[in-house]
Parts: sequence; C-alpha cells; structure tokens
Amino acid sequence: MRVEKIATNKVRIFISYEDLSARGIDRDEIWQNGKKVQELFWDMMEVAYAEVGFEMIGPIAVEAFTMPTEGVVVVVTQVPSLPGQVDTQDSQDDELAHDPFGAFVFAFTDFEEVARLARALVNAGQLDASLYVYREVYHLYFEDESIPEENYDTVWAVLHEYGELASVTRAVLDEYGKLIMADGALEQIARLFPT
Repeated sequence: MRVEKIATNKVRIFISYEDLSARGIDRDEIWQNGKKVQELFWDMMEVAYAEVGFEMIGPIAVEAFTMPTEGVVVVVTQVPSLPGQVDTQDSQDDELAHDPFGAFVFAFTDFEEVARLARALVNAGQLDASLYVYREVYHLYFEDESIPEENYDTVWAVLHEYGELASVTRAVLDEYGKLIMADGALEQIARLFPT
C-alpha cells in the first residue's frame, strides 16, 4: 500500500492486487461493502494518517479506480459541509480552488424525483447542472460556482430531500454514462414537466 498526499484535504492510495490477495479480498470483492473491505478502508485511513498526516474529520468522498495489472487506486477527499467552501489554511489550498472536486453529483433512482427537484428549485436562480444516466440511476452534475451563495443552504437542503450525494465524477459519467441534458438541465426539466 502506498499513500500520496495530493492536497491538504485529499490523498491517493495505491493498493496492489497482491495486497488485496494477502487480505483475502479478490478483485470483484473490492466493490462490495463487506467486512474485509471495511477493515481495508480503515487500515488505509490509519496508514494515510501515519504517513502523510491525513486526518479524516467530517464527511469524505471516496473514489476507486482499477488498473489492469497494478491494482486499485483510491482517492479520499474531505468535503466541506457545503460544496465550494474550501478552508484556506495555507498556500497549498490555493490549488484547491481549481480542483475538480469543486463540483458535485447527486443521484436519483427515479426521474420523477429529478422533476420534483427541478420544480422545487425553479426559483433558486439558474443552476449549472447536467443530467446523466449511469448504471440505471439518474445523476445531476453541478458546478458549485453556479449556485448563488445566498441560496446555498436552500439548494443543498432540497437536493438532500430528493436525492443522495454521490461520489461519481464527471469523467466517469462522461465515459460510462449517457448525457441526457447538458448545462441548464433543471431549467429544461422544470419547463418540460411543469406538474
């Protein structure tokens, strides 16, 4: 296992297939939330703290990618309580303002929930959202800069009412999902499905 600190709130962890095998985890099991995988995750967090000082405080986003021969890459990011609010403790944090984690994704199992959300947020100003289908689930990708600061609390609360925060990235949605509506998806949905 190898840990690399990317930013003050983000680490990348490399786990070889040999490491997984030594723990009795096969390649398919890594995507399940079994006891062995949970133990592996907490071990990764301990190593990240010991080696690079990454302390898991508050909510996190976890992304995992497989590499054909090398193993699994896991990226763990501490996310602010509201998207876009980055703590600027030192000069390294200046890089985070341009980080792709400034965006976020919400998942919805039913299109009707997306339509209800669109109608609920119709007066929150124009939100820069794109709608995808990925693994038979609807995903709304947001650029947080598009949300007016005065509407953050309202938008965030409504999003949680209708959907769930997802750890999928735009790159994954672009590669494996299907884009249904580009930027301005919520406005289009509210107009096309008024009630």
